[in-house]
Amino acid sequence: MDHGADTVQREELRHNPLNEVTASVERVVLADGRTLVRKQLRAPATSSSSRSPGLWAASDDPRHWNSWRREADVHRDPALRASLRGTGLDLPSCSVEELDGGAVLWMEDVEGTPGERFDLADHAALAAGLGRWQAQGPLEAPWASRGFLREYSESKRVPWDLVDDDDAWRQPLVRDTWPPSLRAGWRRLLAAREQLLRVAEQLPRTRCHLDVWVANEIRRPSGEVVLLDWAFAGDGAVGEDVGNHVPDAVFDLFWPAEGFEELEQACVAAYLAGLREAGWRGSADEVRLGVLASCVKYAWLLPLLLGSAGAAEHAAYHRPADAHHLYQQRGLALAHLVRWCDEALALAGRP
Repeated sequence: MDHGADTVQREELRHNPLNEVTASVERVVLADGRTLVRKQLRAPATSSSSRSPGLWAASDDPRHWNSWRREADVHRDPALRASLRGTGLDLPSCSVEELDGGAVLWMEDVEGTPGERFDLADHAALAAGLGRWQAQGPLEAPWASRGFLREYSESKRVPWDLVDDDDAWRQPLVRDTWPPSLRAGWRRLLAAREQLLRVAEQLPRTRCHLDVWVANEIRRPSGEVVLLDWAFAGDGAVGEDVGNHVPDAVFDLFWPAEGFEELEQACVAAYLAGLREAGWRGSADEVRLGVLASCVKYAWLLPLLLGSAGAAEHAAYHRPADAHHLYQQRGLALAHLVRWCDEALALAGRP
């Protein structure tokens, strides 16, 4: 349904401007007083020369990690919506309007507690819901992505050479806030990238959202956690979504790095309980390994931060941030991911 003619007010909402798929996200007020979220998707540019540098290129391939139509297809898939019932998760209601060269999602403006304000119980409820949902196994939908973790992590273009650059590590913001062991630890993680990807790819497969983090979560007053932004959804490893949710909450300053382990333990325990409740009979070690191996997704972040340390201004999720606090928190979180890497390699190497 096209609500454009009924729109009387628009408010631009925060979104990732680097993703070619997303043309705009707005909260709109209709003539009858209702509010909706209008998200416009666009098909790939006709040529690479028409793209801005740094854009996440859209794809026409329905299996590609950044397929431009995926989110519209998700909202039109009754089987996907039905699979969420009774899990503690939900989708916003939505109608899809087709456009020449794109589509518009007219979505419910969900009321509730946004993920940015989740307490530990809310995070655990999200993780338990993921477990109940993912106990159902892989997605067979034709729109579901394949190979997301590898393709996404390999799409990043960052100054990798800075990891071995003494001057980069001598920058005051880095020197004064990051744990001394982080440099050697990140070298180990980078050296293990291919091994970690293979470990993740060999784990039991399941249906995954693949962008589970606080900005894509709202908990209704009734208790269900609504997941937004299904643009990457598809095949993933058991535990992979939890392995994204926990670090991202810390990296963008929505959870203190000093509480990283507390958040990790609560979410992993709730996720495993949700899996068991819904009949999953796999190994707890496989779940743990899926969470831990997800650290490979963030291999690019440390070199990016080294390259940005000299910037005049710093931000976390598009919000201005104190540089010292930001780098201190991210340094602690990166050190936790080194621990994940080391533990994943040890766990995968057990006979």
